[in-house]
Amino acid sequence: MTEAAELPPAPEQAREVFGDRFADAVRYAELLAEAGVQRGLIGPREVPRLWERHLLNCAVLSEIVPEGVTVCDVGSGAGLPGIPLALVREDLKITLLEPLLRRTTFLTEVVELLGLDHVTVVRGRAEEVMGTLSPVHVVTARAVAPLDRLATWGVPLLRPYGEMLALKGDAAEEELKSATAALNKLGAVATSIVHVGEGVVDPMSTVVRVEVGESPGGVRFAAKRAKAARTGRVRRRRG
Repeated sequence: MTEAAELPPAPEQAREVFGDRFADAVRYAELLAEAGVQRGLIGPREVPRLWERHLLNCAVLSEIVPEGVTVCDVGSGAGLPGIPLALVREDLKITLLEPLLRRTTFLTEVVELLGLDHVTVVRGRAEEVMGTLSPVHVVTARAVAPLDRLATWGVPLLRPYGEMLALKGDAAEEELKSATAALNKLGAVATSIVHVGEGVVDPMSTVVRVEVGESPGGVRFAAKRAKAARTGRVRRRRG
């Protein structure tokens, strides 16, 4: 039996969540189950639970993303949560940020195939794109790193008063507690744990929300951001 054959039919909730983009969501699930597994982007054991554990689990993040904002999905990998979010929310401008070539190649193929004109794929690490990638309203991430480390990558990419939304598991509360000091240094002004996807996924998706003030990244990143911006201006003038 092939890996693709193990992909279960889309649950009824998927039709409701993805709406007019349901057919594209099905195609994305098929791509994950086929090319995603073949290229090592997703484990074969995940195929039977792609809908509940991955696509729907990520799509419900849309419940707490403001309208019409810019989003950067840090460490996007196979496109989770960025692509499900893009399928649900065409009002968003989404950047899928990923350092590995084989993953950005897959992401570019998916974006083109599904006609996601509001999505851009960027190859690079968060610390490398500071100053070249315009600051965003929202940073998203899923299964990238522990919260304290993730914050050092994601928070500096935010605009003033932006927020990072990190999909986490059962240990979200514990992670948040242990990351409090690091988050404060990075300019966080409020943190919370939010549950989304009631009636769609069980258990509901757990999101750690980190809101920042006027200095995303704190003092540590202010000079670095300014230097990166100056370097970018010099390069543009020379170009």
